[in-house]
Formats: sequence, C-alpha cells, structure tokens
Amino acid sequence: MSSVAGNIFGMKAVKNLRLEDIEWPKNMIKSFRGPQFGVEGVRRFMQVKKRPLLACVPKPKVGMTTKEHTKVGYDIWKGGVDFLKDDENLTDQKFNRFKDRVKSCFKYRDKAEKETGERKSYFINVTGETKEMLKRARMVKDHGGEFVMVDILTAGWAGFQTLREECQDLKLAIHAHRAFHASFTRDKKHGVSMLVVADLSRLIGADNLHIGTVIGKLVGSREEVLSLRDELEENFVHEGNHRLAENWQGMKKTFAVSSGGLHAGILPYIVNFLGKDIVVQVGGGIHGHPKGSYAGAKACRQALEAIEWGFSLKEYASQHKELKEALKKWGNTRPV
Repeated sequence: MSSVAGNIFGMKAVKNLRLEDIEWPKNMIKSFRGPQFGVEGVRRFMQVKKRPLLACVPKPKVGMTTKEHTKVGYDIWKGGVDFLKDDENLTDQKFNRFKDRVKSCFKYRDKAEKETGERKSYFINVTGETKEMLKRARMVKDHGGEFVMVDILTAGWAGFQTLREECQDLKLAIHAHRAFHASFTRDKKHGVSMLVVADLSRLIGADNLHIGTVIGKLVGSREEVLSLRDELEENFVHEGNHRLAENWQGMKKTFAVSSGGLHAGILPYIVNFLGKDIVVQVGGGIHGHPKGSYAGAKACRQALEAIEWGFSLKEYASQHKELKEALKKWGNTRPV
C-alpha cells in the first residue's frame, strides 16, 4: 500500500486521484493466510446451514455497565440472535472493563445456549495496542469464545495481521469492523475505494466484514455493495465498472455483514439483494421494539424464518406476535 497508494497522493501535480481496485498477483495471494474459517467454517461451528446469521449491538452503543450489557446480550441470544456484537467504540472503558465483560457475557452466553439449544457467539472488540489485542484474544479463548472483533483500519493493517496470526493458533474467527473507512472512501474523485479495503481484509484474514446495505442509513450504492459482496464471497470476480477481475486462488470466502438502520420489516429486501450468505446486524430495529430487546430479537428471527420458508412477513406475522408488533411500528420503512 505504501507503493500503490503512497506519496503519489500528496504530489502537487495531482489534482485528484482515486485507487478503485487492485488485481493481486497469484504469488501475493498465496503469501497471505486469508480467512481461517470463512463462510463455510463459521456456518459449521455455529451449526446454521442455510439461513442468514443474525447479529445485534446493544443500545446505547457505549455507556452501559457490564451488568447492563450482559443483560441485553442474554435477552437477544434467548430471542434468537446468533451473535452479540460490541460497538466499534467499546473496548476497555472504566464503566465496562474488557475483562469483566468477557467473564460475564460468556457465562450468560453458555446459559442462553443451554436454554435455546442453539449455538451462540460474541463479536467482542479486542481493538487496542497490538500486544494488548493479543492478550485480549487469549482471554476470549480462555473463556470459550469463538470470535474476536477488531477495528481493522484504526488498528492498522500490520496490527490486524499480527492478530490474525495469533488467532490462527487460538482457533478464533475474526469479525472486521470498517470504522474510519468513509474518511477516505466516500469522495468519488479522491482517495481509496472500499473495494480495496475489502480486498486487503480478505487477504489478511477477516472472517466477517461490514459492507453496508443500500437501503439502510449508511452511504453505499447498489453497485458498490454488490461489488463488495462479490469480492468477499466469490472465487472468481469478473471485471466491471471500477472493478478489476480477480482469481482468489481458492482462498476462503469472507462473510459479508449488512448493517445500518435495519429492522424486521426490511430484512426481505436485504436477503433478496445480497443472498443468504450474509450476517444481518440489527441494533435499534431490535431494541426499539415496543416490547423490548427480547421481543425485538424474536421479531427479527421470525422475519428470517419467514424468508427461509417462503412466507410473506404479513402472512407469518399473523401467527407471530413479536413480528406483528414490529411491522406495526416500522412497516417496511427504509431509513433516509
């Protein structure tokens, strides 16, 4: 990246410059590990064969005590959510220490698994100074975790790769958050595209990566989001508008994560658009349910069940009160 996106961007002679995509040589692809688990591996240890996986961030995103955070996690796990997820800003603040959160949340994760008969997991944010990230990852493993989460851009590519190496030995999957990307990907005339970030994420070894929604609250065109999904989840990527062809040489696929302003009423649009090999992350669309987080989690899981079994949401809601209440509140409204 120092070569292809280095000093050239700072040259006075350059008015605008944008790096849209990189076609990676076979030898370079082979020099990276890529995802340790990928789509198939995550589905295997979560014991979910076909449907989209469901994740949720507690709200408010930052400020809850460890006890409050754990309570929300337990409620949404019981309601049908697969993954509790930390916010990108939550790491080791005094009101919710990382060590305390690990101990408390995994205890209640185990409880939720026993009560539901389903696998549950946690994208817990280990982002920090590199040695501290490794220490936190080992703590997650010691308490029975399967995933760590890292803010890949603020941690830096080298920090991310060091964590990836540690997670190889610990057998931990990596949930990659793209916080900070829009500071250089949003300007269509200058900077680096999100497609390049996705490339690097898959090369180094993210098992999950956020790509946007198109109909959610975050910036991202239909073309961009589909290109990101293809770059992460295809073996061969065809050349297209602002995109180079790519042969991933058999590297495992990274799970695309769709998030930002979602609720039960628009999940059919997301699945129809992106397919079933996605992690759907819902925050306010769960916690804002009239009957609380547990009911909100049930509503979103019911929406995914309706999609999987070929029912319309309206039809399925007639027999599922939580989904019915969610549709009454939000309908099919899309965030502006």
